[in-house]
Amino acid sequence: MKAAGAELPPNDGRPVLVTGGAGFIGCNIADRVAAAGRQVLVYDNLARAGVEGNLRWLEERHGSRIVRIIADIRDCDELARAVRQAGAVFHMAAQVAVTTSLADPVEDYEVNLQATFGLLDALRCLGRPVPTVFASTNKVYGDLADLSFALHGEAYVPDDATVRAHGIGEGRPLDFHTPYGCSKGAADQYVLEFARSYGLPAAVLRMSCIYGRRQMGTEDQGWVAHFLIRALAGQPITLYGDGCQVRDILDVADAVDAYMAAWARMDAVKGRAFNLGGGPANAVSLRTLLAYMGDLLGRPVETSFEDWRAGDQRYFVADTRAADAALGLGPKVLWRNGVAQLAGWLAEARSLPLPRPAARAAA
Repeated sequence: MKAAGAELPPNDGRPVLVTGGAGFIGCNIADRVAAAGRQVLVYDNLARAGVEGNLRWLEERHGSRIVRIIADIRDCDELARAVRQAGAVFHMAAQVAVTTSLADPVEDYEVNLQATFGLLDALRCLGRPVPTVFASTNKVYGDLADLSFALHGEAYVPDDATVRAHGIGEGRPLDFHTPYGCSKGAADQYVLEFARSYGLPAAVLRMSCIYGRRQMGTEDQGWVAHFLIRALAGQPITLYGDGCQVRDILDVADAVDAYMAAWARMDAVKGRAFNLGGGPANAVSLRTLLAYMGDLLGRPVETSFEDWRAGDQRYFVADTRAADAALGLGPKVLWRNGVAQLAGWLAEARSLPLPRPAARAAA
């Protein structure tokens, strides 16, 4: 596992609130903070399959430093009580699937936008500054349909030379697609506006595809782990579209480094949004990733294809230069190494056989 990155701010004696703290990224943030000797309020309704195991893992590792608050993020009174205790906030709780947002846009709105507004207003009413980092998404940029791409082998490549070299930057116009894009995008903007209007020390990280340990992937969210879980079990994987879409995948340890750095450097980065992803060095098409998983397992991964899904981007690679500079981020885990490590962890966690090639690749 990667060593801790950014040095944390001085301990003011108050606990750190992590909403969605039993989820994939949330529990990794909580683990990093607790390992540094801080108390963590893990606020989660435990609705997502597997997250209760993440909470037990945190409690086993850190004991009384982990304080569980089992509540819905839409419970304004419970959330306000947690906020009043907090010395810092990582707001990770969310409805995370585009497909779910299309099926139930009301819940998507309530969880992603209404609850985020409630959190921000509770912070505004405190009367003391509480550093807050909000987990946003690359979906705020829409489907990038105005960009043209060429198909090189099994991957889409942008025709624009700057995008091809560096990825999508923060200067890209916002373009919310699907209810999920609207709810997360509007919440993203509210965080930035509360920083501007009320002086809230808050920053936004617009995440690309994060993967790694403690990820309980499904078809709708956490797709790198989902692919590996299916592949390890010898089950087929469905690709939506042609599988040539490209993503810059980022190991969760690197993502946590960025969250810690945003907290530590809040005076310098408050009111700013950063794209957070693996960048061009970690850009890979779905087809290429599945072929690599087949190499790890020593057998091909069975795939089938369905139509493109709403709002899907043929290409998203984050331009990480602004985040790297402002947050002082170092080199990132290369995707082949990170995927091999995740394969090993998933095999152990699920008591699935891991062929020898994967063990060698992870070494």
